[in-house]
Parts: sequence; structure tokens; C-alpha cells
Amino acid sequence: MIKKHAVLICLVTSIILIVIATLVYPGGSLLDKNSIGFVWSKNFISNLFATEAINGSENSGRMWAIIGMAFHSVGYGLFFIHMSKRISSRQWATILKIVGFTNILFIFLIATPLHDLGVISIILTLFGLFIITVFILKTKLHLLKFCCIICLMTYYCFFFLFGFGYLGWAVIMQKVYIISSMLLVLGLEYFTKYEDFKQIKSREQKI
Repeated sequence: MIKKHAVLICLVTSIILIVIATLVYPGGSLLDKNSIGFVWSKNFISNLFATEAINGSENSGRMWAIIGMAFHSVGYGLFFIHMSKRISSRQWATILKIVGFTNILFIFLIATPLHDLGVISIILTLFGLFIITVFILKTKLHLLKFCCIICLMTYYCFFFLFGFGYLGWAVIMQKVYIISSMLLVLGLEYFTKYEDFKQIKSREQKI
């Protein structure tokens, strides 16, 4: 039972712990150093991992955030490993498995002093979801096709806003892509199976 719902358990646990971290975060953000507490529209999630809050106070939410990120990393890692077992292409399945194991390490690094290196996890996650999206587009899972495209667009929007310095919007878009990504992961985890992708291989062989 636990193994079957491991991804869901990890992500739900992660959400609970991260929310607890936001409740005890002292305050301050890149946009307003004098803000009180964690403001979802002003603070990046990464603010929760610093030993010292932006307003200078000791960050009492750090440990909650780190443990929450650990569950998040394991949940995403397991998801990609599970999906690798459903993809009919051996080569791409192997790549997804590598993404899964690597993500377990790199996502967690976001919550450490090696945060900049840990950001690579976002690229890996995006790459893994892109691979899955390509295969989903070849299936008959029409709703998931739409969900995959929307999710990828939220990632690209975040990179655009953050890269061009629109931090106010980037903070909000970060939450949007995280939520859309988690919902997509759960949708793919529970509503796809090997048979959905096996049909792709059969059609390609006929062609």
C-alpha cells in the first residue's frame, strides 16, 4: 500500500512541512526586507532554506523546509523511476531512470549551501517532463496532453520572468509551476500505464 502511493505520500508530506516552515519564517523578502513572516506573493521558496531570514532574524523554519524538500526530492525521483518502467523505448526509459536518481540528489541540494548547484534539478525535472510529454502526445490520453503542455509553459514563463528581472511576477510564477508540476506528476503517476505507451511502439513498427 505504501509502495503504491509512495509518490503521493512524499509530496503531501513535503507540502505539509513546507507550509509549517512558512508559518514560522521570521520575515523579509527580496522585494521587501521589512515584511513580516513568509508572504507567498513576495518570498521565493528558497528563502526558507537560509539559516538567517532576510530581515536578519534566525530562520526557525529552516529545518522544516529542509525535511520537506527531502520528501519532495524522493517523491519526484520515484515518479521518474516509475515512469521509466512504463515508457516503451528502452533508451528513453534509461534516461528517465537516470533523471529520477539524479533528481533525488540535486533537488535536495536546493536546501543546502550548494543551492546554486541544486537548481540544476529544475532543469532535470523540466527535461524529464519534456520527454514524458513527447510520449504522452503520441498516446490517446488527451487530457494529460493538455496538462503536460500547460505545465511546461509555466516553467518557461518562470524562466523568462526570472531571467529578465521581473522578480515580482517570478515569485508568483514559481508557485504556479510548482503546483502545476505536482498535479501533473500525480496525474501521470495514477492515470498512465505501460499499455498506453506500448501502443506507440506497435504503431511505429507497423510504419
